[in-house]
Amino acid sequence: MSAERNSLPPFRRYRRLRQSAGLRRFARETLLHPGDFVYPLFVTFGSNVRREVPSMPDVYQISVDQLEREANELLSLGIGSVILFGIPEVKDDEASGAYDPDGVVQQAIRELKRAAPELTVIGDVCCCEYTTHGHCGILHGEIVDNDRTLTLLARTAVAQAQAGVDIVAPSDMMDGRVKVMRAALDAAGYISLPILSYAAKYASGFYGPFRDAAESTPEFGDRRSHQMDPANVREAYLEIAADIDEGADAIIVKPAMPYLDVIAGARERFDVPIAAYNVSGEYSMVRAAGQAGWIDERRVTMELLTSIRRAGASQIITYHAKDAAKWLREDYGGVPAAAELVSR
Repeated sequence: MSAERNSLPPFRRYRRLRQSAGLRRFARETLLHPGDFVYPLFVTFGSNVRREVPSMPDVYQISVDQLEREANELLSLGIGSVILFGIPEVKDDEASGAYDPDGVVQQAIRELKRAAPELTVIGDVCCCEYTTHGHCGILHGEIVDNDRTLTLLARTAVAQAQAGVDIVAPSDMMDGRVKVMRAALDAAGYISLPILSYAAKYASGFYGPFRDAAESTPEFGDRRSHQMDPANVREAYLEIAADIDEGADAIIVKPAMPYLDVIAGARERFDVPIAAYNVSGEYSMVRAAGQAGWIDERRVTMELLTSIRRAGASQIITYHAKDAAKWLREDYGGVPAAAELVSR
């Protein structure tokens, strides 16, 4: 009997390190820092515009003259990166507003680099906000023409580079876009400009509020012909590998919450920075449930962002960024610089 007792595994009191907030913080494996966040900005034409998106509480369409205020707030919170989406005054079938040297995103880039040069500015590269039909490129009938669209994407990336952007991020999911974009940037002299590719972007139902914010709802049909099937994961790794081979310096998985397995699998397979996009539908669900009193919004938001970080994302594109940064400041008594070292 004693021999059988001695063969049992040792008894461990794991709860010892859970007894207080200080002990839980001491043993915490995954930490967030405001520097992990990228804040999306929707920039529109006009002046003195600050228009709340009905389906996204506390998210706004803003005009270029409002960007200095936004940049100062973000930097004060320790958030060092933004990603830009443009809403042009005029749309056309060729998405000319996307690559117009004086287009709204190009204006926004110049203003942000003037007002806050230390802020990292990422330019989303796609056509859907700029086309009359709301699709991601040139149409052939009702199908996006992949190869003709590549030319527009390359022109857009170069236009953003000329405006002073720090990173270009193609989100269109056209085949071969990274190769064409890299070649165009290099030929224009921007050999050091990084490409952050939306390599695994799924055809998701979580994008609805974003399309309100960016005014990019398709006039007909959907985007399943080029965005990924939610049922596939092995295909995601093929897409990521192809984009890296074509010249992507870092990649995005989008959305984040339903695709934590894709983020984790990508982290195991690829040695490049991985960002995850905590998309509009994820944000709006949490905000709506929090405002209704059904959940503790602060607790759920931080749990969600931690799960994305834990899965392997080095950066999180999120509309929660401002609130999360404020909550981290409260929890740590200031911007948790020490946490940044540990979490890396």
